[in-house]
Amino acid sequence: MYRESPAALELNANARQFLELLLAQGQMLRVAATTCPQTGATLVDCGIAVLGGLEAGRCLAEICMSTLGDVRFVPARPEFGVGPAVQVQTDLPLCACLASQYAGWKLTHGKFFALGSGPMRLAAAKEPLFAKLGWTRERTEEVLGILETRALPPPEIIQKIAADCGVEPDRVTLLLAPTASLAGGVQIVARSVETALHKLLELDFDLTRVISGYGTAPLPPVAADDLAAIGRTNDAILYGGEVTLVVRCDDELLAEIGPRAPSCASDDFGAPFGELFARYGGDFYQIDPHLFSPAVVAFQNLQTGRTFRFGQLRPEIVRRSFGVE
Repeated sequence: MYRESPAALELNANARQFLELLLAQGQMLRVAATTCPQTGATLVDCGIAVLGGLEAGRCLAEICMSTLGDVRFVPARPEFGVGPAVQVQTDLPLCACLASQYAGWKLTHGKFFALGSGPMRLAAAKEPLFAKLGWTRERTEEVLGILETRALPPPEIIQKIAADCGVEPDRVTLLLAPTASLAGGVQIVARSVETALHKLLELDFDLTRVISGYGTAPLPPVAADDLAAIGRTNDAILYGGEVTLVVRCDDELLAEIGPRAPSCASDDFGAPFGELFARYGGDFYQIDPHLFSPAVVAFQNLQTGRTFRFGQLRPEIVRRSFGVE
């Protein structure tokens, strides 16, 4: 059990402070805040009816991590044929990535579907992940979350979030961005470290041994539609993502678990995500869950000073997925 709870860090309050800075620059960042008339919740459009942008996406990614990580743009490897890459680093990887950034909250009502991420997840703490990590929920008066969606959430979704988080509906703030948008693409590709940690969680690695995390992944061009964008953003991490985790443990453990950490450990590795999605008849959950991790995962062991690197980059798949001629 992971006894240290991120609730003590007040993730929602942290993210709220940064959100105020984003809203103060709303016109420059091309985002717009409105109030849901039925619930009083604040909805921040980062790419549905407004254009959004790269900086809006960078801010969105940091809010998604409850500002416990740093996100910036860096040059991509030239073999990917595009640029930039999205770099993320955090010294509080479990709190930033698993307690906040992981898109683990499925929200549905009628035809509306979205995956929820951000610090509101900790206020609800209903996902199996929280029980597995032994984390208690955060008690707060207002919550903030991110939805990957092209539609405004119906009042019923907002009311569900409020009820599950133990707040009033008018104390809910949701930032919204489609996958096929500048901001939406950035915040998804900023999940390189998060995907590595989640894979290790699935492999029953003791995550309390992870001290810090650093990762990069190439930012794909915005696709023509959200389905194509899902393929590109997944491929950015599956075939172009590189993550370094600073850990403290026995070298023998890293040598044993390391080969299973990157995406190449999956039998589904080697085909663009869009092709896999079609192969399984559009059923996302038929894809091998062990595929979802960075192409390369390296471990720097503070206990011994040794570094272990596993996996392989596949730039030709990245270029094919991104439509690079």
